[in-house]
Amino acid sequence: MQKKTVRDIQVKGKRVLVRVDFNVPLSDAGSVADDKRIRAALPTIKYLYEGGARVVLITHLGRPKGERIPSLSLAPVAEHLRHLLGGRTVHFIDETIGERVEKRVEALAEGDIILLENVRFHSEETANDPAFAEALARLGDCYVNDAFGTAHRAHASTAGITSYFDENVAGFLMEKEIDYLSRLLDKAESPFVAVLGGAKISGKIDVIRNLESRVDRLMVGGGMIGTFFQAMGLEIGDSLVEPDRLDVARDILGDLGEDKLLLPTDVVIASAFENSAATQVVAVDAIEKGWRIMDIGPATVERFSAEIQAARTLFWNGPMGVFEMPNFGIGTRALAESAARATDKGAVTVIGGGDTARAIREGDFEDRISHVSTGGGASLEFIEGRELPGVASLTDI
Repeated sequence: MQKKTVRDIQVKGKRVLVRVDFNVPLSDAGSVADDKRIRAALPTIKYLYEGGARVVLITHLGRPKGERIPSLSLAPVAEHLRHLLGGRTVHFIDETIGERVEKRVEALAEGDIILLENVRFHSEETANDPAFAEALARLGDCYVNDAFGTAHRAHASTAGITSYFDENVAGFLMEKEIDYLSRLLDKAESPFVAVLGGAKISGKIDVIRNLESRVDRLMVGGGMIGTFFQAMGLEIGDSLVEPDRLDVARDILGDLGEDKLLLPTDVVIASAFENSAATQVVAVDAIEKGWRIMDIGPATVERFSAEIQAARTLFWNGPMGVFEMPNFGIGTRALAESAARATDKGAVTVIGGGDTARAIREGDFEDRISHVSTGGGASLEFIEGRELPGVASLTDI
């Protein structure tokens, strides 16, 4: 971690602008349905208000695309944050910038917290508009970025705003994310096992390429295996395939070889893309026309699980099947348990957000995983070796 953190700045009495990621799902009733991302920011928020800072929270919610959409207001998020902080006062203002906001922020006492309205109600946010970034910066004396889930976006509140402060520091969540993901690339203990799933190979090509020289085993599942199997000349029925990525799949197969790249040996196929569809477990060379791959099979689960439990380092992003359908989430759930067991044995296990993180939470394994990333897209871009604007703009030590 080569970036300054909140530990490196004096916060008492200061207006501390904190970019958090409270982009959480809301229930039909308008309350917070999953507060994982809010809870992840609590250590930074508590550190600041206990240190006497005047805490100003900035976040987005959903994709309002520059319009004020009442259902995407952060008012229920402010109420939920009050609850998580044991009833501590969390002020909320239904604006993001402007004279009224500046007066409210200036009136805060030491230890007070205020949450601003959805920053994406302004189109200038995603456009990284300098005037908008400057207006946000007027609300603070210091800037802290604790929103790793948005770190791969060069937006006004994550990148543009940093031009107006002498020091821009990481919160504790941002620090933890960078630390664990950097460890995968720079000092992973062997055996290093990576598991990649999800729908398409196109979204994982750069990840594979950046990991191929670092890992001991790379195991692939999910919808993207259809492209690999077709590249191998296998019948895949009605399974998902990316015809324009067949050459890439062949290159990966050739470059990694059978010892390093592990593909499923059996799969669960279904007669339709439905949870209630008829199913079969077949070898990968016995997929029939009219059927489609929906999950990895039991032999593959056993094989992948053994590799995971033998690992000293694990990175996993992407489900092994159509995880949103319960009948085709069996492989993913089994590997989630294996990841937990690997951690119990002393392995460093890192989950790259998204549906994989959901599988870990649903299995109640989160406390048995080293790190579950709060940013699926950001974690992937980090592992790809890309520069993340929200990280690059932080002050170096």
